[in-house]
Amino acid sequence: MELLEKTIKNIGSLDQGSMESAQTRLDNLTKPPGSLGYLEELAVKIAGITAVTLPDVSQKAHIIMVGDHGVVKEGVSAFPQTITAAMVKNFLKGGAAVNVFANQYNVDISITDIGMIEKIDDDKLIQANIKRGTDNILKGPAMSHKEAAESIEVGIKIAEQLIDRGKNIIGTGEMGIGNTTPSSAIISVVIENSLDEIVGYGTGLDKKDLENKKAVISKALKVNKPQKDDGIDILSKVGGLEIGGMAGVMLAGAAHRKPVMIDGLISGAAALIAYLIEPDVINYLIPSHKSVEPGHDKLYQYLNLRPMFDLNMRLGEGTGAILGMGIVESSIRIIKEMATFDTLDF
Repeated sequence: MELLEKTIKNIGSLDQGSMESAQTRLDNLTKPPGSLGYLEELAVKIAGITAVTLPDVSQKAHIIMVGDHGVVKEGVSAFPQTITAAMVKNFLKGGAAVNVFANQYNVDISITDIGMIEKIDDDKLIQANIKRGTDNILKGPAMSHKEAAESIEVGIKIAEQLIDRGKNIIGTGEMGIGNTTPSSAIISVVIENSLDEIVGYGTGLDKKDLENKKAVISKALKVNKPQKDDGIDILSKVGGLEIGGMAGVMLAGAAHRKPVMIDGLISGAAALIAYLIEPDVINYLIPSHKSVEPGHDKLYQYLNLRPMFDLNMRLGEGTGAILGMGIVESSIRIIKEMATFDTLDF
């Protein structure tokens, strides 16, 4: 865990001087102060993250972490586990929704096998498999403590490679059939709302399936007894490898003063794990959208984060994160490209 410990030590506070300078410039732009609302708040936050008054977020990257889940055997998903690999092949061919949005917003996508059951040989796929799918959390822990820590460090390494290549904003996305179940389990451990308030339909479940899903999560929590304040313990007991990977990306972004986009429920669960490991990481995370999944809203309330938009999305992949990058870039264009009142002729 040497890399993780080093990363945590490098996570500091937002740069107040840059935020004050950004706010001063915003107030002098050719508009009424505060008239662009949350876009102005975003510009100030990005200045604080990067410690630059006029930051650059034009070099966009998006990381899709992929992992399978043993709990799928318990009927928590409407789709078979083979869809995980099928969708990865679709990502690699450029045929998924996330590819469409990435093309539109000029975002480079990195796809990582961190825990798939099927092995795919493709030069465009990052091979970082820790375990061929997690174990069934109804029977015991999803993975060992060591594997959980390793998944986080995989995310750190991949994010750092992108940052070394000049990327200055990173999105988090995932693929893994059944992964709303471990995500909901993680959220329920920490937030302690009832499962009725947290667990949603995922993709394609009916009411009977939903009740089974909640029962599986309830039993898994009793079987594994995750420790509420220990992010790695929770991840190892009921989490997913792709969730750990995304948590690592978030920690690395914070350590290197780069904004990291949160996507939907699963990405949100990763943010919660990262927060438990190092609370200051929260300052470096930018929520994109609010998912249809009820646990996502509860999570944002707990972390005191505000999503930018609500389009009733529940796809995953990081589709919301990439859309959010476009809004973030607009907020920075405002502060960098708008005229100020002292440049006008009256």
